[in-house]
Amino acid sequence: MRIPFFQLLAVALGAAVLPAVRAADAPRPNIIFILADDLGPGDLGCYGGTQVPTPRLDRMAAEGTRFMQYYAAAPICSPSRAGLITGRQPARANLSSFLQTKKGNAGCEQADYLDPAAPSLPRLLRAAGYATAHIGKWHLGGGRDVTDAPKFAAYGYDEGIGTYESPEPHPDLTATAWIWSMQDKVKRWERTAFFVDRTLDFLERHRDRPAFVNLWLDDVHTPWVPDEVSDRKDLPKNFRPVMAETDRQIGRLLDELRRRKLDTNTLVIFTSDNGALPTFDGSRSAGLRGSKLTLYEGGIRMPFIAHWPGRVPAGRVDETSVLTAWDMLPTLAALGGAALPAGTIFDGADLAAVLRGEQAPARPDLFWEYGRNTTTFKYPAAGRSPNLALRRGPWKLLVYADGSGAELYDVVADRAESRNLAAAEPDRVRAMTEAVLAWRATWARKP
Repeated sequence: MRIPFFQLLAVALGAAVLPAVRAADAPRPNIIFILADDLGPGDLGCYGGTQVPTPRLDRMAAEGTRFMQYYAAAPICSPSRAGLITGRQPARANLSSFLQTKKGNAGCEQADYLDPAAPSLPRLLRAAGYATAHIGKWHLGGGRDVTDAPKFAAYGYDEGIGTYESPEPHPDLTATAWIWSMQDKVKRWERTAFFVDRTLDFLERHRDRPAFVNLWLDDVHTPWVPDEVSDRKDLPKNFRPVMAETDRQIGRLLDELRRRKLDTNTLVIFTSDNGALPTFDGSRSAGLRGSKLTLYEGGIRMPFIAHWPGRVPAGRVDETSVLTAWDMLPTLAALGGAALPAGTIFDGADLAAVLRGEQAPARPDLFWEYGRNTTTFKYPAAGRSPNLALRRGPWKLLVYADGSGAELYDVVADRAESRNLAAAEPDRVRAMTEAVLAWRATWARKP
């Protein structure tokens, strides 16, 4: 008898335990989800980075679990973030590129903001008794000429502190109508410290119940502004102090959680929304091919560190489990005791047991899309990828929406995507192409 995959998954995850601790007995944790903007795996020492030392993030990895096969929902910010919030492919939210002007959004065939009727992780956690906050970059609606974007409360946040690209930009960060300026009260090089301070304040004010915080940082995104006098060029000499400050502030956050005796009941996750750009000759991609704006591994395969003393195994490196951004809603909802809405389609799975040390079971097909046309989508100067991708087991297919240009890689044996096996595997290419084109046809109808 064939048992559906997700029934097997539910049984496997429900039965998983930590040593001497049943999952059902675990307290509901505070959850801090740290999302760095345009950070590549090669930006962290624990992932092989050499640009700048990152001792605090390396310590976070040593005290927690580092995952080597985590995938963002898209190779660019807005759809990537939508996947995290909704637990669904960004195409279901009709988001395909970064949110911009109304004219630009129309050119990308996308909405002007994330529909508040879509599933929402903070809304589910809030209904389960969590205090919820968004702190940092949003980029899911608001800014430029989009003035009707829903407020943070529409998505289930008790409090919201946004940058320019949000429905509620904080006045200390937005003295002008742009992403940053020298007139901002909180300077660009002080933002991460500001966001960490606000996160700690929110946790302190809600000690009576569990808290969920999106701590979404924006300073690793260009332009890199390390101080008042440096030039604004996207060069390693400017990137390094910016990344060092990010590392320093994450370390301060973890130290404060420990000092305030909150660390043993706080799950902290650190990841990135998409790959790095510029990559400095690939060094920021840590041996992965491609960058932001591509569907090669360097655009979507991101670092992912989970830290929860006594619950997430310390010193573990998970090389085999495949996690995705759209797994975060069902996973974190399960950890927070939040029920999923009946009748809603989710593309992710509850992988809470994987965070606790179990290995993830085999995944169903994983799909990505970026680049619906050549006029309004941005691409890297070199190394553009086909605009559709499918991962099936160890195999990854990239192909254009007209079925041409197929590339096939075994990304387990060849993480650098250096050996295109399409010519040697025509039957596999044909089957995977049919699957990804059928998937595209589904979202083209805007489900």
